[in-house]
Amino acid sequence: MTEFGYTLSSEEFGPTELVDYAVEAEDRGYDFVSVSDHFHPWLESQGESPFVWNTLGAVARATDSVDVGVGVNCPIMRIHPVNVAQAAATTAAMLGDREFFFGVGTGEQLNEHVVGEHWPEHDVRLEMLAEAIDVMRSLWTGEQVSHHGEHYTVENARLFTLPENPPPVVVSAFGEQTAQAAGDLGDGLWSVGPQDDVAEAYESNGGDGPKLAQITVCCAETEDEAVSTAHEYWRQSALSGELNQLLPTPVHFEQATQMVSEEDVREGNTVTDQDPQTHIDLVEQCRDAGYDHIYFHQIGPDQEQFFEFYEEEVLPSF
Repeated sequence: MTEFGYTLSSEEFGPTELVDYAVEAEDRGYDFVSVSDHFHPWLESQGESPFVWNTLGAVARATDSVDVGVGVNCPIMRIHPVNVAQAAATTAAMLGDREFFFGVGTGEQLNEHVVGEHWPEHDVRLEMLAEAIDVMRSLWTGEQVSHHGEHYTVENARLFTLPENPPPVVVSAFGEQTAQAAGDLGDGLWSVGPQDDVAEAYESNGGDGPKLAQITVCCAETEDEAVSTAHEYWRQSALSGELNQLLPTPVHFEQATQMVSEEDVREGNTVTDQDPQTHIDLVEQCRDAGYDHIYFHQIGPDQEQFFEFYEEEVLPSF
């Protein structure tokens, strides 16, 4: 059975608005919400970047039944994994018997370089993530933990506030190498859809947990309006290669995206077509690729346009 979710875009909205949208998503019958975790927005036009753990605590209190995820946190540099483990445990405890999807990944320099540490290459960051996951899982046992590893040191740490069950660690992957690592390290896979090769790589290395895929859309009165909005607020998604992981500040993204045209956005991976069947087909592709949790990121200030369009034209097909 496929579960459907809604993205709380912390690059585009402040914390109070995000909580309000979480409540609305629950009221409209979504199975889960996922909030992004950034220190900076990608672009100046997005304009926000609240601390994700405050937002998650408020969402936990303001909602009653919707499952919640953070998609995704990078526990390797900006915040020590000891502190992330405590934050995730507290959030999971506040949610009670609801599912908390704790998404983790190797991060972007945009967010992690702010503490002044060297930004390692991807293979090193993946090693750091593996060690961080081990530290966090050790702390979630409730036992006193000391750890002297290659990347992290922990001395006599013990978490006293814990959920009944430790949160599942859902590892983010956009390529086959990391997806295989997710199969080994994680309790689930977090990606963007549809990427069947990523899902297959995850499963080929023993991954049998939930598979989450985000679909980015812009619902508007016309396709031209959707393209214009997506270009204004989310054109960095059209950048190719590793730029999204390597550029350090929103100013650099502003400079890099000067070369991104509205036509690039129209032809990219953001759904700007206003034909409901286009959205339905993309959801079907994600399901066919094996993703069982599909959630939607609506670009721009007009979230109500998305809620109405999907409620009336898209989700009834499922």
